[in-house]
Amino acid sequence: MGYSERPKGAILLGLLLLTLAEIVVGRFVVEKNSLRVISPDSIKGTHDSAIGNFGIPQYGGSMAGTVVYPRDNRKGCKNFDDSGISFKAKAGALPNFVLVDRGDCFFALKVWNAQNAGAAAVLVADDLDEPLITMDSPEEDGASARYIANITIPSALIDKSFGEKLKKAISGGDMVNVNLDWREAVPHPDDRVEYELWTNSNDECGVKCDMLMEFLKDFKGAAQVLEKGGYTQFTPHYITWYCPQAFTISKQCKSQCLNHGRYCAPDPEQDFSTGYEGKDVVLENLRQLCVFRVANETKKPWVWWDYVTDFQIRCPMKEKKYNKECAEQVIHSLGLDLKKIEKCMGDPEADSENPIGKGSRGDVTILPTLVVNNRQYRGKLGKGAVLKAICAGFEETTEPSVCLGGDVETNECLANNGGCWEDKAANITACKDTFRGRVCECPVVNGVQFKGDGYRSCVETESLSLLVDNEEGKCTCPPGFKGDGVNSCEDIDECNEKKACQCPECSCKNTWGSYECACGGDLLYIRDHDTCISKTTEVKSAWTAVWIILIGLALAAGGAYLVYKHRLRSYMDSEIRAIMAQYMPLDSQNEVPNHVGEDRA
Repeated sequence: MGYSERPKGAILLGLLLLTLAEIVVGRFVVEKNSLRVISPDSIKGTHDSAIGNFGIPQYGGSMAGTVVYPRDNRKGCKNFDDSGISFKAKAGALPNFVLVDRGDCFFALKVWNAQNAGAAAVLVADDLDEPLITMDSPEEDGASARYIANITIPSALIDKSFGEKLKKAISGGDMVNVNLDWREAVPHPDDRVEYELWTNSNDECGVKCDMLMEFLKDFKGAAQVLEKGGYTQFTPHYITWYCPQAFTISKQCKSQCLNHGRYCAPDPEQDFSTGYEGKDVVLENLRQLCVFRVANETKKPWVWWDYVTDFQIRCPMKEKKYNKECAEQVIHSLGLDLKKIEKCMGDPEADSENPIGKGSRGDVTILPTLVVNNRQYRGKLGKGAVLKAICAGFEETTEPSVCLGGDVETNECLANNGGCWEDKAANITACKDTFRGRVCECPVVNGVQFKGDGYRSCVETESLSLLVDNEEGKCTCPPGFKGDGVNSCEDIDECNEKKACQCPECSCKNTWGSYECACGGDLLYIRDHDTCISKTTEVKSAWTAVWIILIGLALAAGGAYLVYKHRLRSYMDSEIRAIMAQYMPLDSQNEVPNHVGEDRA
């Protein structure tokens, strides 16, 4: 409910919610996000908080901040400027999360007043020990509609006991730092998101209907891109009421219901004597549901978005065109099969259940409601906010390109650098805008990773490992760096200080802890001699050396062969002489050794 005080008197429980074709008892679902206390240690831990149904929750992301409990106007029902209170964070400090007490005014008004005073988020502490509820926006009148539509910060309700712990820590002088985390608010199991829109075709129900119709027109393009690419599976739903059996023949039930009181909707003008009746709304809801079914059968479910936006433009209640004839004109213009749609709708006067659809979600009690991966969306029904929630439903790194476009850019880094660390002199910031929300992460600059919390400080990780101990136990800078080794070590610019790469043909480039030297043309840099030599000369010299070695090997082989051949011939000659000497002694030989019998027994 929108008002932070509980309504007096009886609560109407007689109306049971149902989907077309199946009656289900309604129950209210409270969607939660994680709130983790980082400091002080005395209250450190993780707590549940209920996401407010207005503003823009950072689905898929998280936000760190310091909790502030105002000294005055602690329920946040008045403008904080009147008390001279500002919640704007100082440069380099964490953003401020304002803690206010429940009571006396609408939840949305509390958040609006805190936002105007510079708050980055709002925590509302309950005033009773009870289960968490969803902080909904009120039934808007003209005044509340203006500020509700402009709430851009997230909000959450916390239970009474946790709120008391925060107040006690703050009053004791502790700095209370917390982290609001929406990363698990929407499940992201795979590369396809399934989402539903629980809606109504009535365009004369006030500000909420205007907001819904505006959303349908704005979101149509993104929805169709996601559906055509196979990234999402979308299903529309419509909520109706039933008329108690004892009153089905009453004038009120007959004017508001179809199928003998089974499917009903409130009178659009809240006047039974004039204008459109509730059953006209139910009939158009049924038609839109059948348009989706027929379009889905033709593998073009995205045509539903064309029909509902065209019907809204061409057949408004204000112009008395909210009727069957106008609807059929829209159907024909989109090339849909009218007979199939009429068959799907069945007989609205029959005393029987309508066969279309089987729904069992009885936990939708707020219209309109978006359900992403089986979790109810909470927050402003705007294109960028909803697209961010859907994109958060994709498994990380599987998001389609539409999730990386300008529609989901938060641009939170533009204001006060998003509360993140920055080095203005070096033009370096830790703030990054993503569709998952603003993130304060130390950056990587020119290959150098900075390290820190991203909010107060970021330092170069390399500088943390530069200092080394020498044999004397003193800290000194390693080669390529200069400094005292204790307070600092700075990279030596070898190029500008002319300590290297000084040959005429050299070009020098300084790098982290070293330098790079290159030579132009066919020249090769020799680091040890700080000079350039010709690659062509080096190649020619190398081939000359190779040929010399090959020729040397060839000559050695040839000489070895000649020696071998000479010795073999001499051996053979001696053998022949020995054999022949047995038969005819030679004149030049008195005694010839007998090699044939040598070494024999």
